[in-house]
Amino acid sequence: MEKICLIRYSEAFKKQVVREYEGGVSAGSLREKYGIKGSNTIITWVKKYGREGSRYKLMVIQKPEERERIKELEKRVQELERALAQVMLDKLMLESLVEVIEAEEGIEVKKNIGPRSLNERSTKRKKAG
Repeated sequence: MEKICLIRYSEAFKKQVVREYEGGVSAGSLREKYGIKGSNTIITWVKKYGREGSRYKLMVIQKPEERERIKELEKRVQELERALAQVMLDKLMLESLVEVIEAEEGIEVKKNIGPRSLNERSTKRKKAG
């Protein structure tokens, strides 16, 4: 009966091989260099120990006007996010003010629940007109 030889690689060794792979050395070259038998062994180590995206660098090629448009849109998003934050703070302040008035005066202040649809608004305008 012949014994089967199982090869166990240390974690430090695996990480070293992954670093070399991420540095641009092919998996085939590394298998040959270190005598690694399994064809998927290095790829498995890369999935486990590798830093995602470090083997290949993504290059985005854009026209200058596309770059400017993206900058404008990012700036617009920031402006809208700030405006939304301000509106949310204003709403919270007004809701708090209504609660204080109701508590101090003992009266219920009329609150509109939810936005009215466009159809409701146009119907009320027609009736008034």
